[in-house]
Amino acid sequence: MSTVGKVIKCKAAIAWEAGNPFSIEEVEVAPPKEHEIRVKIVATGVCRSDAHAINPNFKEGLFPVILGHEGAGIVESTGPGVTQFKPGDKVIPLYMPQCGQCKFCLSPKTNLCEKISKIKTAISDQDLMPNGTSRFTCRGKQIYHFMGTSTFSEYTVVSETSLVKIDAAAPLDKVCLIGCGFSTGYGAVINTAKVEPGSTCAVFGLGGVGLSAVMGCKAAGASRIFVIDINKDKFSLAKELGATDCLNPQDFKKPIQEVITEINDGGVDFAIECIGNIAIMKAALECTTVGWGTCTIVGVAVGGQSIPVSPMQLIMGKKINATFFGGWKSVDSVPKLVSDYMAKKFNLDALVTYTLPFDKINDAFDLMYEGKSIRTILVF
Repeated sequence: MSTVGKVIKCKAAIAWEAGNPFSIEEVEVAPPKEHEIRVKIVATGVCRSDAHAINPNFKEGLFPVILGHEGAGIVESTGPGVTQFKPGDKVIPLYMPQCGQCKFCLSPKTNLCEKISKIKTAISDQDLMPNGTSRFTCRGKQIYHFMGTSTFSEYTVVSETSLVKIDAAAPLDKVCLIGCGFSTGYGAVINTAKVEPGSTCAVFGLGGVGLSAVMGCKAAGASRIFVIDINKDKFSLAKELGATDCLNPQDFKKPIQEVITEINDGGVDFAIECIGNIAIMKAALECTTVGWGTCTIVGVAVGGQSIPVSPMQLIMGKKINATFFGGWKSVDSVPKLVSDYMAKKFNLDALVTYTLPFDKINDAFDLMYEGKSIRTILVF
């Protein structure tokens, strides 16, 4: 029986308030309106940004909400005016939209789009569809959207500027990682830091984003890749993906930035911070060489904290920048990244520690908090 034009009842994980576990509920998902698409989510990753959104210390978000932004699925139906998608298309929802028409989309200088740049903070304030309404209800209550994607629902509705069609042969339980974690870490190296062949790099944090950055450093031809993490269990995988030196800050009496500068003749050429801790961001900048060292910030700090940077470091030639979705223009780049994965140009599979049924979402978050998983994929 066709579901086109009808309300769909399905399973979703709802965050009713900050700090509490997700509740698996039956939700009602309304049909897509003009320039919207309803997508059946097949697989979704669990990302630290989802945890930030329900962390009471992060910011005041709107509740109840359906989180999730690292998903992949199949188009179920399209709203009026949609011409680029049809039912059955394999797709990846995009928290970084690309309308293709605004001054940002038309500029090669940024991957931002005005569809998101007018949002106060991209992490939590995309809480309704562009017309100011929600497509989700549960127990008679409106449920908020998240980052324009809300992939923690078996069906979701997204704007056509926040969706991209991908290779029909792509395994959705792997390429969902291109929706956030992999693209962010890999792109931070390739697009934002612009790591050069023969250079030296330091990657702080070996979660899914950090390990993707290691892959980026390897692909860019870095000659030496330091990785820094307090979880030694992640070092073997980091080496498989290209790391040359694995450092645990707890093994040293000196600050890790001093250790790196002593080991590597005054510091590395590039440092990539993938944790979201301002003290680590400071350390990452300080471990780069004077003259030309570049520190790229990927992590998002809790509570809107600021990085304590000495102007003298900048005067002496060090640089600091940051990345959002790895600098990729999403609609243009995501299909190409999927194709590169299919051509075995990088190893997404290595990032997947567990694949669990969607009902185990709270277990997946526990595994992340406990440092026992790189990425856990939830499948419906």
